[in-house]
Formats: sequence, C-alpha cells, structure tokens
Amino acid sequence: MSKHLKKKGKHFKILKTRYKFIIFLLTIVIICAVIYIVKNLKDKEAVQEESELLNTVEIEKTEITEQKTERMLQVEKLRKENSDIVGWLEIDGTNVNYPVLQGEDNSYYMTHNYNKEENTYGSIFLDKDYDWNKPSSNLLIYGHNLQNGSMFHDILNYKEESYYKKHPIIRFTTENEDIEFEIISAFYSRVYYKSEKNVFRYYYFVDAKNEEEYNEFVKNAKEASLYDTGKTAKYGDRLITLSTCSYHTEDGRFVVVAKEKDKN
Repeated sequence: MSKHLKKKGKHFKILKTRYKFIIFLLTIVIICAVIYIVKNLKDKEAVQEESELLNTVEIEKTEITEQKTERMLQVEKLRKENSDIVGWLEIDGTNVNYPVLQGEDNSYYMTHNYNKEENTYGSIFLDKDYDWNKPSSNLLIYGHNLQNGSMFHDILNYKEESYYKKHPIIRFTTENEDIEFEIISAFYSRVYYKSEKNVFRYYYFVDAKNEEEYNEFVKNAKEASLYDTGKTAKYGDRLITLSTCSYHTEDGRFVVVAKEKDKN
C-alpha cells in the first residue's frame, strides 16, 4: 500500500512538472505571438504613414503645378529654347510685354533678339551681375527706347504722374514666380563721368552689400523722383529697376524703380 502511494506521488510530481513545462511553453508562445502581432501592426502603420506621406507629396506637387500661371509655363517653355531667357516683363495697358534675357555681358542682347538672331531692336535684358542663386537685391533691366513705340519706349511716359496712376504695377514672371512690383520712383538721369562726385549712379546697384547701401539707393531714388508715389521700400524688399535711353541730355536715361508688392 505504502509502495503504491509512493509510485502514485512520484507520477503526480512528473505530471505536475510536465504541466508546468507546458504552461511555460504556452506562455512563451503567447508572448511571441503578441510581439509578432504588435510588430506587424507597427509595420502596417509605418507603411500606411509612408503611403500617406507620399500621397501628400503628390498632392503638393499637383497643387504647385496647378498654381503655375500661364505666363510661368510660357517662360518655362521658352527657357527650353533659350536658357538665357530668365523671365517675362509686362506692364498692363502698355506696349511693355516682352521676354527678359540675361547674357554673359551687357552688350550682346542690345543687338540680338531672344532667338539669338542679330537685330537692331535688341532685347529687354537683365544686368549680367544679377545672381539668381542669392538672389540679388535689384532686377536691373535695360531696353531700347524705339520711336515706333516698341521695347521700352512707353517707360518714358512715366514722366507724367497721371500715367503712373494708370499703370502703377510692373509684373515680372519667372518659371517659378509671378511677381508684382509697385512703382516707388520715376526720374531722369544720365551716365556720369568717373570724375563726377556725389552723383546717383543707379546703374551700379544690383546687390546691396548691407542695409545701409540698400537704404541709400532707395533714398536717392525717392529724392530723384519726379513725383511722390506714396510708396517706398524697406531693407529686404526685392526691387526692379527699368532703364532706357532718354534724349533730354547727352547719355541721358529715364528710370523707373519699383518694389515687390506685399502679398498680404
């Protein structure tokens, strides 16, 4: 009897040990299963987040494309034909409506059109020193004053304040931006001799070295203006300056300066 009980107790201990081992194995399996499920869910969430991010990027790209104006797309197309085309200049209600070129010097596009064909009318062109990588402070743009009314002939009309009031905005478009500039000054000038001191050589101002230099240019432009437009520029505002020949004096020039219009 005693021997039988001992065998039974030993058998019970073996069963108990096996039971504990099975429980332990089941626990390990359950833990592994939970870890796998959690990891799988996290992976799915990560994939979903990545997919949503890609969709967002695609939506943003689509929005950027949709936001491009017809003029921006036109500039983009023209640049494929001639990479020297940097933008398009337009003043609504005038004959100023041309592509803008930028060459390696300031003489080539005085005698060549936007197709690089020799032409006495030349092109509207941006000063060679303007750096698009910064970008520079002032889009200094030149054009011939032609008696047939083309190119920059209409710029001369800004000598009259009434004309300015009808055409206060200059529009300049690149393949990336469509910008409006408000005119702050219109004045007569000329190309000065090197020996002349204390004169406003507006044609040297493309990129301000500092705030003082920028403010000095704006101050001189405002003081030289034939009338007060009620507009001015502060350091950091992009400027555009249009320059053409004027026959009021030897080597005369007529100049219009504008600053980027506030977007708000």
